[in-house]
Amino acid sequence: MAEAPSALNGWIILDKPLGLGSTNAVSAVKRALRVGGYPKTKVGHGGTLDPLATGVLPIAIGEATKLAGRMLDASKIYDFTIQFGTETDTLDLEGTVIATSSLLPDRMAIEAILAKFTGPISQVPPSYSALKVDGQRAYDLARAGEQVELKARDVVIYDLAVQSSPSWGDGEDLAPLSDITLTAHVSKGTYIRSLARDIAVALGTVGHVTMLRRVKAGAFGLDQAISLDILDEAAKGQSLGSLVLPLRTALVDIPALALDPGQALALRQGRVLSGFAAPDGLHLALLADVPVALVDVLDGIVTVERGFNM
Repeated sequence: MAEAPSALNGWIILDKPLGLGSTNAVSAVKRALRVGGYPKTKVGHGGTLDPLATGVLPIAIGEATKLAGRMLDASKIYDFTIQFGTETDTLDLEGTVIATSSLLPDRMAIEAILAKFTGPISQVPPSYSALKVDGQRAYDLARAGEQVELKARDVVIYDLAVQSSPSWGDGEDLAPLSDITLTAHVSKGTYIRSLARDIAVALGTVGHVTMLRRVKAGAFGLDQAISLDILDEAAKGQSLGSLVLPLRTALVDIPALALDPGQALALRQGRVLSGFAAPDGLHLALLADVPVALVDVLDGIVTVERGFNM
């Protein structure tokens, strides 16, 4: 009789297809684990991606779920297309048209306006969003026909640029464009649909998002992402482990702190260690290559922020 596979701890990065919700993506990974005969474990996602968006969706498995909150705080990079001339109530393809304009901007005007939206900005989230208003999701209230007023929030747009097109030639900078595709590197909490709306308004027209693709989330990019078909094939072949990235992959910006067995045992017991010659701040404490804990170092004293049972 074949031996049951060991429990998995780490990340599966999905290239989420159009129409699939983030919760459904988590369910797909749970199903794959069951099909592969893996022990039951926690599964969660590292940041919601709209059903009408595609791209990088980190799925945390086992002990990696303890880092899902850090993924929510990570910056993201998106490719997105703004269609000018119409605005919808959802600010994307799914909604009903609520405003129109005959004005179409040119590429030069678009590129000139992007500096206004780079750096710290304030934006009002879409009415159709998962934010809560008096305990209810904004999109539920909006779908019920209620007027939803969300407060502006401060976000950071680290970089915003027009994607170049080989079809553009001399003299086409002033040609009116019905749409444009941009790439944005943004902080947590940024709504690309709101960004698209505000860019269109600043150009004297209206607009909505027709394509949204997340190309990077924290440390994870499209080059690490897999399709649902590959996930299903690996599950049936009991080779899911080959697709799981190590837990520490999400912590590439955090220095490692090497431990000896006695120190590792102490941290696993929740004790405080002292006398470490390490810079202040967060570290990933390791015994050999095994993550023991996410720890905080202050004046050589090490305290556990989040322990891992691996």
